[in-house]
Amino acid sequence: MKWLNIILAILILWALFQQQFGDGGRKELLAKQRLLETQQAEIEVLIERNEKLAAEVSSLKTGLEAIEERARSELGMIKQDETFIQVINPTDDDGR
Repeated sequence: MKWLNIILAILILWALFQQQFGDGGRKELLAKQRLLETQQAEIEVLIERNEKLAAEVSSLKTGLEAIEERARSELGMIKQDETFIQVINPTDDDGR
C-alpha cells in the first residue's frame, strides 16, 4: 500500500508539472494570450486606418472639391486667373 501511495504522489506531481510547463501548459497559454492581445491592438489600428482610407476614396470618387483640394495642396496647382503668392519667413544668420 505504501508503494501505491508513492506512485500516485509521483503521478500527481508529474501531472501538475506538465500542466504548468508542458506542451499547452499554463506558461504557453499566457504567452499566447499576450500575443493575441498585441495582435488585436494592431488589428484595431489597421481597421481605423482602412476606414479613413475608405472615406478618402469615397470622397475622391464623389466630390470634385476633394480632388481640387488635394491637387492644390499636394501638387501646387492653381486655377486660371489666380495669383499664387508664396510667403517665405526670413531666417537669422544661424539659419533659424
